[in-house]
Amino acid sequence: MRLITALGVSLALWLGSAITSTAAPSLTVLCGVDEAWCSAMEKAFEATSGLDISMSRKSTGDILNQIRAEKSAPTVDVWWGGTGDTHLQGGSEDLLQPYQPAHKRDLLPWAQNFFSISGGRSAGIYAGALGFAYNSNLLRKLKLPAPTCWRDLTDPVYRGHVRSGNPNSSGTAFTMLATLVQLFGEDEAFRFMAKLNQNIDQYTSAGSAPVKAAARGETLIGISFMHDSVTLKLAGAPLVIVAPCEGTGYEIGAVSIIKGSRNPENAKLFVDFALSPEGQGTGAASGQSQVPSNALTALPLSAPDISLIKMVDYDFATFGLPGERSRLLEKFDTSIVATN
Repeated sequence: MRLITALGVSLALWLGSAITSTAAPSLTVLCGVDEAWCSAMEKAFEATSGLDISMSRKSTGDILNQIRAEKSAPTVDVWWGGTGDTHLQGGSEDLLQPYQPAHKRDLLPWAQNFFSISGGRSAGIYAGALGFAYNSNLLRKLKLPAPTCWRDLTDPVYRGHVRSGNPNSSGTAFTMLATLVQLFGEDEAFRFMAKLNQNIDQYTSAGSAPVKAAARGETLIGISFMHDSVTLKLAGAPLVIVAPCEGTGYEIGAVSIIKGSRNPENAKLFVDFALSPEGQGTGAASGQSQVPSNALTALPLSAPDISLIKMVDYDFATFGLPGERSRLLEKFDTSIVATN
């Protein structure tokens, strides 16, 4: 009898642990920032909330495509990070749920404006300027001039030495595409990209991959957001970071709740934390250099001073429209990529 009782207790404990181990997480998040920040944010939110979350890192365009594919039965609760115009596209397609976050009043003006443009579906969590960086050691080895402008990158001397993201998957690269259209006009922008394409050694799926490759010396020049370059430079990479002389665009990274989320209340808690000084502080703590959107959050010492960079008046409303994104991507695929 004692043996049967002991076996019964053991079976009950095993069943309990099995159920616990297979239980669904309290929240599922797709992360569009650097892997180190994804991990830091996951740990910080779990410690603060006591919830168990599942966080996966993907490129921004891939996140949007997954949310589109799962529209009738979402498996994701929150989309955190990644370029804001892509979030706006998701909102325009009715994929995101409006929410009034707890820290809305503390947001800086550019974040307040972005929230308004989104119809309350997406909140800005950081800002960062687009640029490129080159490996100074490799530049000396190749005996090439230092590029300072967008147009410099089309010089034949850089043939096979420039790397960029693919705007179909990379939010960074779509920001570049939209930036060039706003800087030069659409026709001239595509003529520029056709020339640049001759120098591209590879289009990557992730927007930070080009500058990471430049940091490792795998390519000379990587086009990425400047804060990604700063993070690598602080880690010892021989990078020179360039704000292009003609001017450049910028991103507003965002957070959104997925419409039809299975855990809407927990999703709201995550958004509130993402906009709080504590949540935004996880960026600097994990070596990131973006400018946080909450005015009460300390600015990372390594953050580029975007007030000193020549910026375009980035039109988030236009380039956040699904039709405009699709049109530009189709044009990029047919007139640029198809020529490779």
